[in-house]
Formats: sequence, structure tokens, C-alpha cells
Amino acid sequence: MSTVLRPGTPTDAAACGAICYDAFRAIGTAHNFPPDFPSPDVAIGVLAMLLAHPGFYSVVAESDGRIIGSNFLDERSTIAGVGPITVDPQKQNRGLGGHLMKNVLDRAAGQNAAGVRLLQAGYHNRSLCLYTKLGFRTREPISVFRGIPPRQSLDGYEVRRATAADLSACNQICRQVHGFGRAGELRDAIAQNGASVVEHLGRITGYTTGIAFFGHSVAETNRELMALIGAATDFGGPGFLLPTRNHEVFNWCLKAGLKLMFQMTLMTVGLYSEPAAPYMPSVLLSDRA
Repeated sequence: MSTVLRPGTPTDAAACGAICYDAFRAIGTAHNFPPDFPSPDVAIGVLAMLLAHPGFYSVVAESDGRIIGSNFLDERSTIAGVGPITVDPQKQNRGLGGHLMKNVLDRAAGQNAAGVRLLQAGYHNRSLCLYTKLGFRTREPISVFRGIPPRQSLDGYEVRRATAADLSACNQICRQVHGFGRAGELRDAIAQNGASVVEHLGRITGYTTGIAFFGHSVAETNRELMALIGAATDFGGPGFLLPTRNHEVFNWCLKAGLKLMFQMTLMTVGLYSEPAAPYMPSVLLSDRA
């Protein structure tokens, strides 16, 4: 197979999105899990956004003039995020996933990214082995929850819509938790009216860009995380992601009637600081290659 890698463009959205849907559906079905995208149109819409966003690097794989795969790198923060990486199910197991991953890792190195992170589906053994061989280290398991939002409030923890005026306070919390800020992602979420903050004793003590597959959250304590989850009106995508080791919030989610769907694995290359407080990652870093 003669394959060429090239930068992605907005005109690639339909082809890349269709492959993305097929790849997620195929691997999910093979392991008796639901697909991450409910339809090709949803996958096309997500990839159209990534391909048009200046904060994302994209690479497309072509064979004989036909698109057969793609990968993305979120460059909005000091730590870059990989994904989604997808390969046409008919072209998998031929090394293409490795080439797409090496391409974005080379891009990250060229951009002097301090580190790179991704989330890998826990049931996808092949990708776990591939990423390990490429230098990624396993950090911790992440649980995907979904269900009907509990709509619960916590006394003393007020959740409201985030505004541009909250950026500095939110970024400070993110730096305290992760060691770096994610202002670019938060700024985008605020512009889309998707971000929220939680206030305790008159100050911001946590925020989320969305209790969703594509949103991240940081907080000073678990009370803030529970308040943010409890205030959500819906969970975008297949659900939201919670570090499995966070027993208090994990158990609270179960008691609220939420359902554990599957496990993912947080993996990193380069700089990694153990989170110093509660957090929930974004899946804008995932694989089906």
C-alpha cells in the first residue's frame, strides 16, 4: 500500500469523519461496547471543527488518492493532546496508526511542546502496546460515566456560567492542579457558552469546560467536582471522564444513578506532573487505529 501523509484541510471533514465513525463503531462493536459517535454526521461535525480550528494540527493519510485515516494534535496548551486518531477498518493492522502517531509526535517536538498526552480505550490492547512502544507511559485508569444528570446542588457551592473575566482565576486553579494552564481550551468553551465555574466562600474554586466527553474540569476539592457534575443539564458525547482512583466522586456518581460504561487509560510522553487536586480529563485525545 502506497500511503502519503499530508496536512488536513476543512474539505477533508466528510471523508475523515466517515472513517472516524466507522473505526470507532468497528472496535466498539468488536468488544461489545457502544460507539463513541452516534452517527457519521456527528463524527463529521466534530472533525470539521478540528480541521478548521487554528489551535489544532491535523494530518491525513491517503492511499491512491483516497483518504484512509487521520490524526490530530491539540496545541492550545503547553501540554499537547493527541486524537482522535482513526484508520479505515479495512486498512488497520498494517502500521498506518504508528505512522500517524509518529507524525504528530514529531510535530509536538518541532513545536517544543513540554509533553503530550492521550486517552486510550482500555479494551483496545493493540493501541496500548503501540503507544507504549512509541514512548508513552501509562499514568492511570479513567472511568467513562453516563446517564441522566443528577441535578443535585451542594450547600455552599454555587455553579454559574463562566465568563471571560473568570479566565485568570480558573487558569490559576488549573496550574495548581496540573502544573500548567489550559486557557486556550477554556476561552473556546466560554465563547461557546459551555464553561461553568463553582464558587465557594466567595471565590472561584473550580471550573469545567463541560461535563462531557470533550470537556475537562479542575477543582480544589471533590465537593467542587460533585457540584459541577450535579449542575450539568446533559453529558455531551458518550459521557464524562473521571479518574477511577477518585473513590469519593466515583461512589457519589454511582449513588446518583450514573452508569460506568468503560475504562480508558491516560498515557503521556514528556513532562507529567501528578495532579495535585481533583480533576477530570477531556477525551479530545483518543484512538481507533
